Amino acid sequence: MPVTQQNLRLQKIITAVSIILFVLKIVAWYLTGSVAILTDALESTVNVIAGLIGVYSLYVSAKPKDYDHPYGHGKAEFLSAAVEGTLITVAGLIIVYEAINNLQHPHPIKKLDYGLILVAFTAVINYVAGAICIKTGKKNNSLPLIASGNHLQSDTWSTAGIVVGLILMLLFPSIFWIDSAVAILFSIIIIYTGYKIIRSSVAGIMDEADEALLKKMVEMLNASRRENWIDLHNLRIIKYGATIHLDCHLTVPWYLNVHEAHNEIDSLSALVKNEYGESVELFVHSDGCLDFSCSICLKQNCAVRKQAFEKKIEWTMGNISRNNKHTLQTT
Repeated sequence: MPVTQQNLRLQKIITAVSIILFVLKIVAWYLTGSVAILTDALESTVNVIAGLIGVYSLYVSAKPKDYDHPYGHGKAEFLSAAVEGTLITVAGLIIVYEAINNLQHPHPIKKLDYGLILVAFTAVINYVAGAICIKTGKKNNSLPLIASGNHLQSDTWSTAGIVVGLILMLLFPSIFWIDSAVAILFSIIIIYTGYKIIRSSVAGIMDEADEALLKKMVEMLNASRRENWIDLHNLRIIKYGATIHLDCHLTVPWYLNVHEAHNEIDSLSALVKNEYGESVELFVHSDGCLDFSCSICLKQNCAVRKQAFEKKIEWTMGNISRNNKHTLQTT
């Protein structure tokens, strides 16, 4: 099954699970009257809405390239994550409001034992579902799945806090403010999670450099460098959903014919795809070396060398991104 279809199928399952858990939390709130459980249920409505948005965005991003979208539809995933992050943040703020309101106008809590069992059960399911989402999202480079996983796990921690609060209320029923205090505490975690999701989605929309991905790529290229790869520069990585687009310039000996230069590009492409799979699209431009390249060229027995080899230039995140051939002054 294609990666995009895997992502879409998992998102559908997660959405269905979110709906079931939302119903369970509403039942728990109805039984207890706890504002903490109500706010937890309120956040679950965001899970359901975000899940539906995620399904749609993954459906759109799974569409093949067309005339109007030559790079595909993967940017829809970033928009989905931005909406989800916003919803999470708003839910956190509403939770704070409801908790403060409950402090000012407290009401009795009932049947806490039943509510405790139901809420604890939803926490376990949320955590497992979130872990599956994050693992699959990282494997398939899917921001909506990662966002959904982070949201589910943040919901788990807030629910766990509510469970602790319910236990304290069972032990100390006279302390009326425990319910609201727990809700406020974990709403802060929810708001921070929403901020992180919004931040990562904006970075994707603006094509911000993914330093972790670039660092890993540079380390891999250095480790498998061929002697005809004199330098690699103007390297750029852009994410479109599950697809990674990589552009770069590869400097090779000037006397290689077109077929020989293309073989070097094929070797570079095979190396990258062996590491990252078929989700990578490479656009590699080959440059011929110039006289100043001799001093950094690793090629043995070069018949046209004009200068002695002096220094090997290690590729770094800095020099591999610049739009110029490497020299002895390159750092």
